[in-house]
Amino acid sequence: MIPPGLQSERRRVNLAWASVVGLLIAGVLLGSRAEIAYRHQAQRQAQVQAEILAASVTAALAFDDRPTIREYVDALRVNPQVAIAAVYDAAGDPVVTYARNGSHAAPPRIGPPGSRTTQGVVRVTTPVTEHEVQLGKVYVETLPEPLSSVLARHSGLGLLLVMAFLLLGLITRAAAQLQRRAEQLADANARLQVEMAERERAEEALRQSQKMESLGQLTGGVAHDFNNLLTVIMGGLETIGRHLAKLPSNAENARLHRARDMAMYGAERAATLTARLLAFSRRQPLQPQAIDPNRLVNGMSELLQRTLGETVTLQIVLGAGLWRTHADPGQLENAVLNLAVNARDAMEGGGRLTIETANASLDSGYVEQLPETLAAGQYVLIAVTDTGSGMDEETVTRAFEPFFTTKDVGKGTGLGLSQVYGFVRQSGGVVRIYSEPGQGTTVKIYLPRFLGAEQEIATPRALDASTLLGDEVVLLVEDHDELRAYSSGILRELGYQVHEAADGASALEVMANIPDIVLLFTDVVLPGGMNGRQLADKVREARPELKVLFTTGYTRNAIVHNGTLDPGVELITKPFSFDDLAVKLRHVLDA
Repeated sequence: MIPPGLQSERRRVNLAWASVVGLLIAGVLLGSRAEIAYRHQAQRQAQVQAEILAASVTAALAFDDRPTIREYVDALRVNPQVAIAAVYDAAGDPVVTYARNGSHAAPPRIGPPGSRTTQGVVRVTTPVTEHEVQLGKVYVETLPEPLSSVLARHSGLGLLLVMAFLLLGLITRAAAQLQRRAEQLADANARLQVEMAERERAEEALRQSQKMESLGQLTGGVAHDFNNLLTVIMGGLETIGRHLAKLPSNAENARLHRARDMAMYGAERAATLTARLLAFSRRQPLQPQAIDPNRLVNGMSELLQRTLGETVTLQIVLGAGLWRTHADPGQLENAVLNLAVNARDAMEGGGRLTIETANASLDSGYVEQLPETLAAGQYVLIAVTDTGSGMDEETVTRAFEPFFTTKDVGKGTGLGLSQVYGFVRQSGGVVRIYSEPGQGTTVKIYLPRFLGAEQEIATPRALDASTLLGDEVVLLVEDHDELRAYSSGILRELGYQVHEAADGASALEVMANIPDIVLLFTDVVLPGGMNGRQLADKVREARPELKVLFTTGYTRNAIVHNGTLDPGVELITKPFSFDDLAVKLRHVLDA
């Protein structure tokens, strides 16, 4: 019979061994779990890198823009775990590849989309698609995990085993330590879940921001080309109109007048759409000034009421002590009017539209949740709320995309909200939409508070027909042949002496040979490596008194910075009319 004391001792020994075995089993399980979690995380990170690269190069791959694709691929150099990154076209041929020093070259051909892990190396293939059409594939391969990292990750397991054998006699203390370790692991796992959720939100915001930026670059370039064409078209129609006015009145001429007016109406509609594209792409030249939003909104009440109609009740709530903001008043009025029209269309049976103004302070916690970059600080809020049908989450996400609309065919262009978005972002603010189906919609515009001094707005001098003529010598610089011919025709019809050039180099030759030139009228975007601003600066080095008038349909930051015209710059935007150019020329020459 075993003495009770020995039985008790044996029980303690058995309990100790059972604890050791339990610790060993727990250690193996924890190590395996950590290994599986690490491999899953590594594979997920590689997949995210490949998806971001695929989303980033979609537009560039569609237009075979290899320099831009190279920039996105080279951006992965900062990730030390990426060994190989490559973009392949639809035929499976490599377009741009990158291989880290010491790594083998990117494979000449890759397999179907998917991911696999072999000996610690993750290989991911992701399709690049647009409108369900596969444009190509993206391939990302990671470096194998270093031995030191593996040992470091499993060092806890080894320490746990050593402790288990050393602490056989201290089972209670070991159990307490194990419990504390389990709690620490639970806390670390909770923090990891939070970090992963935050990373996923940041990645989604990055993808949305890159998509909007790509759309902005595309629409801005299209708008530039359209503005050149519209200037020629509208100019030709104006010339036809001036000549028709001199013909005798009869049925045939009346028919020509109507045809010309219909064509001009269509061209003006096209010019409006082009202006909205420029607004979305943040390439429109703004002329901001210090404004009182309360006065601006209140001054629009009559226009808004006429626009909304009798079935919609307009309510304006102006905040007391409202701060001033610095924005283009005309564009801000357009933004409020666009939001009001959208709200009216969402309230088919009538309803209530509320426009509110208030001061707002956006803290860092709020601005960090925004997909756009915005500084924390003081802002002026203009909120437009309707009692209409509302929008679901997917519609809200796409609401600012150009040409996206939920209206019936022929009832909207899909550019109203995109114009609002572009103007607000160009003005240093942000616009947010809050909506639920059946609960109405609120659109909030936040514009930065203006702390500068009051500004006097100069009233332009009225000009009549007799003051629009001139006889000065003008150098016209325009690379678009038809547009140069149209502009030259206007100048000569107004009495000016005109010399022409198609680029900066030829313009400098004309300036050197003709000292009587008093005005340089130049496009901002010119071929040959010298834009209009650089041309003007070069000429003014020798002739500082020379007057300069710029024209453009797409600013590209040559004369506009942070959305504002540079000081002292005179600009007429395309498309311009005969009267617009005549008035602007006298304004610049007589200044």
